[in-house]
Amino acid sequence: MSRSQAALNSPLSRVSSAAHKGIYIMSPSSAVADAKILARGVKRLEKMGFKVALDPTVLACDQRFAGSDVQRIAAFERAVKQKLPIVMASRGGYGVTRLLPHLNWSALAQSGKRFVGQSDFTAFNLALLAKTGLMSYAGPTACYDFGASKPEILTTEIFGEVMRGELEILSFESEQADAVDCRGVLWGGNLAMITSLLGTPFMPKIKGGILFVEDVGEHPYRIERMLNQLAQAGILGKQKALLLGGFTEYRLAEHDRGYDLNAAVAFIRQSVKIPVIPGLPFGHTPMKATLPIGAKVGIATEDGMAHLVLEEHPEDF
Repeated sequence: MSRSQAALNSPLSRVSSAAHKGIYIMSPSSAVADAKILARGVKRLEKMGFKVALDPTVLACDQRFAGSDVQRIAAFERAVKQKLPIVMASRGGYGVTRLLPHLNWSALAQSGKRFVGQSDFTAFNLALLAKTGLMSYAGPTACYDFGASKPEILTTEIFGEVMRGELEILSFESEQADAVDCRGVLWGGNLAMITSLLGTPFMPKIKGGILFVEDVGEHPYRIERMLNQLAQAGILGKQKALLLGGFTEYRLAEHDRGYDLNAAVAFIRQSVKIPVIPGLPFGHTPMKATLPIGAKVGIATEDGMAHLVLEEHPEDF
């Protein structure tokens, strides 16, 4: 996603930055592969003005996981007790769904923390919404984004603006977007993680929402299959719009014979018949917005552009 594909509009009056000035980094999923990358991410966040603290087991390793299940559950317990307002995942991978039945949702709800992450962290984002009704954020992680050798500047700027309450509208190019002008609860994240929650108490029950999805390493037929599963489960057709983020790192085969991501999306468009808006700057990509899961937002398209209204005002609707 190039920088030209995301445009930012900020309100005239800025919110005090005091409330956003601290980040607690924990590892709820896979083990951090390189401590130097995490250290680089911490340094960048500090340069942005954030006070950063690391969970004691942020670098723990147990098989592929960032410590045992017990250790990672304890990390969530420490995260809600410590004083910094933002809790950020060090990375994604796999492991959060193992923890969901054992987390103290009441303590998480009462903590007032703002949780941020993506990929495997989608399971926590959606479970928090399902169990407590509270908002969290799909956004950058300490290693993949802030620890990158050359982080995408819009990713870091948007994160800072969202945490400070400064971002009202996220605009992005969407040449093949269906016409839409609606509002609803924004929810979603990694498509594989969303479908993994089907049939569990951790899947939000949202009607008239705005669903966004992305994934990595999934062939278009698997993307279609997961979206079709959401449709056949009676979920996709109840949404007001479907926003498509990045679908990266897959390889087409000779026997696809022209079947690609466009073909998969065309099938979903034809079978579900809800507005589809591609081009959302979010995914396993250097450029990603920070998106408030569980917030009421608006989405409108016109002239090859889509406008996601994150901070609503009466005149916006």
